[in-house]
Amino acid sequence: MLVPFDSLSEDSRVWIYQANRSFTEEELQEISSRLDQFIERWTAHGGDLKASYDIKYKRFITIALDQKLNAATGCSIDSSVQFIQQLEKDYNVDLLDKMNVSYKQGEFVAYKTLTDFRKMAKDKAVSMNTIVFNNLVNTKAEYLTEWEVPASESWHKRFMK
Repeated sequence: MLVPFDSLSEDSRVWIYQANRSFTEEELQEISSRLDQFIERWTAHGGDLKASYDIKYKRFITIALDQKLNAATGCSIDSSVQFIQQLEKDYNVDLLDKMNVSYKQGEFVAYKTLTDFRKMAKDKAVSMNTIVFNNLVNTKAEYLTEWEVPASESWHKRFMK
């Protein structure tokens, strides 16, 4: 059951997938349409899932699920991962590699391997004030307040000195 993202409760579970490149406008339209179709059919043991999605910076796909109606199950999570894997194949993009970091450089979103980001921190090319994307947030409330934050407020701070 696809609902507006804003209508989901603050404790809705979120999964964030960051792309290794920006999507084109055409790709974003297609991906949005496919997300609409997927979420409309997404179920857990035959029960509807009250869910939505958000796409930010032409690069991040966030799927959100209000578990008050029905909770995610292993099978429903597997189906969402399979959906994301299909997007990876169809658009030749990486969405599941968690060993990469996205951060802001002015108005632009940069994407680096964790190793490169560590080196940048060591070389002072990024700092505690660098805006990073904490894709480890678990709820909609965290997504809205703790996802896009200075490195000093995220797990990224361990690389800063």
